[in-house]
Amino acid sequence: MNFDIMINANDEKPLEHLAVNGGFTSIFRRIGVVGDSLSSGEFESMDENGNKGYHDFFEYSWGQQLARMCGSTCFNFSRGGMTAKEYCENFADSMRYWDPQYACQCYIIALGVNDIHNLNREIGSVDDICREDYTKNADTFAGRYAQIIQRLKEIQPRAKFFLMTMPRETGRRIQEKTLAHRKIIFELADYFDNTYVIDLYEYGPLYDDEFRKKFFLGGHMNPMGYVLTAHMTASYIDYIIRHNPEDFKEVGFIGTDLKYCE
Repeated sequence: MNFDIMINANDEKPLEHLAVNGGFTSIFRRIGVVGDSLSSGEFESMDENGNKGYHDFFEYSWGQQLARMCGSTCFNFSRGGMTAKEYCENFADSMRYWDPQYACQCYIIALGVNDIHNLNREIGSVDDICREDYTKNADTFAGRYAQIIQRLKEIQPRAKFFLMTMPRETGRRIQEKTLAHRKIIFELADYFDNTYVIDLYEYGPLYDDEFRKKFFLGGHMNPMGYVLTAHMTASYIDYIIRHNPEDFKEVGFIGTDLKYCE
């Protein structure tokens, strides 16, 4: 067996290979997903009068699909329409999601569509972050997004974070905003330790008409779309772990006081 290929193939691209049963993502036994409708398994209905309905089916979410692949526990810290601002101001508190009982070994954060595309909130920059006191972060997307990471780090200081960019789309999204979101995601990953990027914009499929015909139901994904997203997310995290094995040696100790000192 060629372990160099399995662990760290230098010319391999993310999502070039889909991981089996979640691959090395399964090292995380408790996973938290912070997101909006697309993280909540939301299905879009339409009645005979053309009235639309939006329904969160968490069991169909890509986070729960990923958990079943890996045999892990996943918490949906998400809801349709969620923004980073609402998450910080009231949603997480009302749902008690800052409670240490929900501490996870890793968090996947997929926010920005509602903030930036739908509500046109200011994106901001890492200069909006107060490292010493997250309550002093600026009221921008970057400031609120960073506040989520900062508060979760208080709960689980050694947790790993995976920040998701928006995929490339045709027609529906303004490219400039999608790229601005991608830029701040990479800047936040550089700003915080133990933080990585799942770059679906660069390495995921193009969400064009043909893709939507197969994997969407209206403006949200269908069951196959959420399963596909789970495979992409697990495979991308597997890729990151295989290419940075030293970063993940002590994942089993996250949430404990244990460490390995050489």
